[in-house]
Amino acid sequence: MADSDATLDREQDRKGGSRSRPVSESTAAMQNMEIEDEETEPEKFKAGFFDKDPYTTEQRKIYLKIMAMGSFLTILVVFCVLSIYWGSLWQATSKISKMNGWIVDFDGGAMGEVVRETLLNATGPPEVLKWEVVDPSQFSNGPSDLEKAIVDERAWVIVSINPGFSAELSQAIANANASYNGTLAVTAYSEEARNENSYPLVIVPQINEPLTKASQTFATQNAERVASNASINFQNLLASAPGTLTNPMFFTINNVRPFDVPVATAIDFVGLIYLLILSFIIAMMNFNARVVRSGLNRHLRTTALLRLRLISPFITYFVISFFYSLLDLAFQVPFRRFFGGWGFIIIWMVNWMGMCALGFAMEAMITLLTPAFVPFFLVLWIITNVSVSFFPIEMLPGVFRYGYAMPFYQVSRTVRAVIFGTRNQIGLNFGILFAWIALSMVTIPLIQSILHRRMKQQHHEALMNQNNNLEKGRP
Repeated sequence: MADSDATLDREQDRKGGSRSRPVSESTAAMQNMEIEDEETEPEKFKAGFFDKDPYTTEQRKIYLKIMAMGSFLTILVVFCVLSIYWGSLWQATSKISKMNGWIVDFDGGAMGEVVRETLLNATGPPEVLKWEVVDPSQFSNGPSDLEKAIVDERAWVIVSINPGFSAELSQAIANANASYNGTLAVTAYSEEARNENSYPLVIVPQINEPLTKASQTFATQNAERVASNASINFQNLLASAPGTLTNPMFFTINNVRPFDVPVATAIDFVGLIYLLILSFIIAMMNFNARVVRSGLNRHLRTTALLRLRLISPFITYFVISFFYSLLDLAFQVPFRRFFGGWGFIIIWMVNWMGMCALGFAMEAMITLLTPAFVPFFLVLWIITNVSVSFFPIEMLPGVFRYGYAMPFYQVSRTVRAVIFGTRNQIGLNFGILFAWIALSMVTIPLIQSILHRRMKQQHHEALMNQNNNLEKGRP
């Protein structure tokens, strides 16, 4: 029978006939499935969401299942991830006692005694700075050395009772000297640029309240002492030099490093979120170009693919960070104040390394989680960084000590050093960013190698199945 069919086929071909060759079972089955799909799938763009036909019902179930699962994961993110940021702000002012303040008495008289007692008596509650007395002999140049101690972050606040003011007050009272200025008796040193968020909320009240109380206490004691001294004409002194009685001691605040560039907030805090978002966009763009559009992930060998994944983002971040830094120049951020012409270069480099530290982590996770779930990691990555960037880490619960190693913290510290002249730990900041990049340089090849090996195995199995099907489908 087969011979007669073959003979008939050859005869039809020779004569130009139209009889077709026999079709294999697999080919026929595929044709039947295609015909069946065309019959069961409804016409495009005609169905309603609540239609009862089998195709729409199945698609509706898939849609609702995905939305329900996504909503559940989002709720988990709200309670498990967003709560990290809420926790960093909750009762933050109850941890102020973890921040230190110094009392340095250069005067050695009655003024220093009152200030010391007032500040030390206030120490103890968790919402008050931890005050301690420091020997003035440590500062050979007198009060001028205190500014350097503040910049070096040895204390959050240093209260100086300036030298000779107790004796100067006594002399002004004896001579009824109206030129006496008690507001220069005490100086409180601090720096706003170290953390502009805590300065008005925490630092300034911690200075104003106890020192105002100390000034009032000293004024009362001084007035009583003068009134009890028969050799002093109280009424004449009150008329000639009232400041020696009404305001014999007060204080001034020396903001050593003021936060005097408002646009810098866009660089050292809010802008860090934008830096991470840009890194995320580049990671998604890289994935789309590599996997979705070009298919290079299935075409390149593992080593070539790894080189592409590591080098391409590195170059892209270099270019994007340059234009991101140019935006700061466009708004006249003063990079030259402490580092001269190198200021912009340092900012560009720290933005580049910051994008690499943040972006390569996204590159690793997008392979592991896929684009469908990597946004959840993005939220976690933002929250864990932002939570340790708003208030000083010293004010936060102990669990937030991890913040000293986070990329946001490193970039922010470098930006503050360049723009405001705060403590220079730029080398340490870059070193920690390099450590994050090195970690990603290990995780990306590890994850990609495992995935690529699995993809090659699946491809091999698919080829084997295809060959088996072809073997079975032969007539």
